[in-house]
Amino acid sequence: SLIDEADEARLSRQLVTLMDDVPVTEDLSTFAVQPRTAETLLPFLVQQGFKSLLKAAEAQFGVSAPTDNAEVSETGTGTVTGYELVQTDKALKAWIDEAIRAGVVAVDTETTSLDALRAELVGVSLSVTPGRACYIPLGHKQAAVQGALDLGGDGNTGGDGGDAPDQIPLKKALKLLKPLLENPSVLKIGQNIKYDMKVLSRHDVTISPVDDTMLLSYVLGGGLHGHGMDDLAKRFLDHETIKYADVTGTGKAKVTFDQVALDKALDYAAEDADITGRLHKILKPRLVEDHVVSVYETLERPLVPILGAMERQGIKVDGKKLKGLSDDFGKRLAELEIEIHSLAGREFNIGSPKQLGEVLFDEMGLPGGKKGKTGAYGTGADVLEALIDHGHDLPARVLDWRQLAKLKSTYSDALMEQINPDTGRVHTSYSQTGASTGRLASTNPNLQNIPVRTEEGRKIRQAFVADKGMKLLSADYSQIELRLLAHVADIKALKDAFHNGQDIHAMTAAQVFGVAMEDMDPMVRRKAKAINFGIIYGISAFGLARQLGIGNSEAGEYIDAYFEKYPGIRDYMDRTKDQAAQQGFVTTLFGRKCHIRSINEKNPNLRGLGERAAINAPIQGGGADIIKRAMIR
Repeated sequence: SLIDEADEARLSRQLVTLMDDVPVTEDLSTFAVQPRTAETLLPFLVQQGFKSLLKAAEAQFGVSAPTDNAEVSETGTGTVTGYELVQTDKALKAWIDEAIRAGVVAVDTETTSLDALRAELVGVSLSVTPGRACYIPLGHKQAAVQGALDLGGDGNTGGDGGDAPDQIPLKKALKLLKPLLENPSVLKIGQNIKYDMKVLSRHDVTISPVDDTMLLSYVLGGGLHGHGMDDLAKRFLDHETIKYADVTGTGKAKVTFDQVALDKALDYAAEDADITGRLHKILKPRLVEDHVVSVYETLERPLVPILGAMERQGIKVDGKKLKGLSDDFGKRLAELEIEIHSLAGREFNIGSPKQLGEVLFDEMGLPGGKKGKTGAYGTGADVLEALIDHGHDLPARVLDWRQLAKLKSTYSDALMEQINPDTGRVHTSYSQTGASTGRLASTNPNLQNIPVRTEEGRKIRQAFVADKGMKLLSADYSQIELRLLAHVADIKALKDAFHNGQDIHAMTAAQVFGVAMEDMDPMVRRKAKAINFGIIYGISAFGLARQLGIGNSEAGEYIDAYFEKYPGIRDYMDRTKDQAAQQGFVTTLFGRKCHIRSINEKNPNLRGLGERAAINAPIQGGGADIIKRAMIR
């Protein structure tokens, strides 16, 4: 309250009170606006980084600002000597010629959308040397220079009432750029360049060869930090980049990039290319120092155009089938809500854990209610399943409701919105930097977790269809991670079993439980399968017990028996944890470094998490590397 914080309030008042009795010793005439000269104004604008105003002032005075202080530091940060707005063929050709002479150029595109297959191309930026970059506007609809200084003194800031600014026609600019972007002797550098490749492919431009600073950072520091431009610029250049929201606005005031004034667009877009080029000079040499050149050059970089082609191709989806499923799910949800409210004796928000907890434990008096730190009862799936085991119907109906609600919102509804109206297909993005182990991640939408274990989930999968006269082919490596475990841990019994084509889970069951492989109880094999895959992820007795629905002590006995039969696995796990603790990372068979941040944490829970990640990373990462190698070959 104000009374309790009285001292702070008085201090705040003192800090914001302006002094009106400051003695002024200078004559007031010295504060008058003085005539501007090139000698005084241009160095000031350079020093302050006012790039757009600098160009306007240079045009007014007919001279260029001094640039003899533009030396690149050892860290590669450099000093910005000028960002140029390219609006003529002559200027664009000059930049293209410079890039060809250099043999390397940083490239970035500006568009109207993150969806590369729907985005309109607004502009292209290039950078050849640190501190210098250009922006080529191609689709801007806003010419006004925001916040411009009236250098002429006539009140005209250079705007033209919102009409489109002077720009090289899109087709003409791309005709000039295409030979550069496709020149095999010129390396094109991008930050997440797969996006730019997809955008330009729609204009019949195939960027090649390429380097990607995001992938360079990922190969060098997967699991250590983010790999976005803002993070990398701060980490390696100690530079705060202009944020996208700073130029496009936020909330209701947000506009697409084609509506951004050219002065703002220039600073943002040219900086993107400039920073990308600077990062490349720092990150690329470190591949050699960190002994990960082969990971980048033989796995990650060659995969970029392959993933881009897969994303452009997409997968066909039967929208009518999804709509039918969504309607069906909606009707069944409504029926479940009526049934749940009837069982509860009143209406309530089924999606609210707080209200559900009150109904179950306060009003219905069901056992096992435990409140968390927020004061609300826990109503997770494990809690509801325990109540179902006691014969209560309401928790069972709630679980049914949750499953249907998730299927409807996450899949049937969301997938319909993701269908590209031009192609009738869903075009996911495959991220190479989503997991520290090298495993690919599918986003927007995530096609890797479409449910399959329930009838409703299988119906959603059936909405993915092949074109007429075509078929969908599913291919997978059989038990790839178990095979890798057998190899890296050098377990002869497991390797022999794989070589001989044995049922690895049945063999494990026979070894651990002492039962014959012939006519084996499927439940026994299922337990062995859970142990086999659980060991890869460093599963605990508690985790295995929950998975199999058995006691912790029994699960612990299974794990102990497993390690007795395969002692080499325990040795591998101990070696791997020690390596991670000493080096901070583990490596895959292909040399990928998987950094484990929590491996030396004092908190035993966090450290245990790191140890399990260390055990799994060489196996999961090795599997990912094999898949990538197969895709490339």
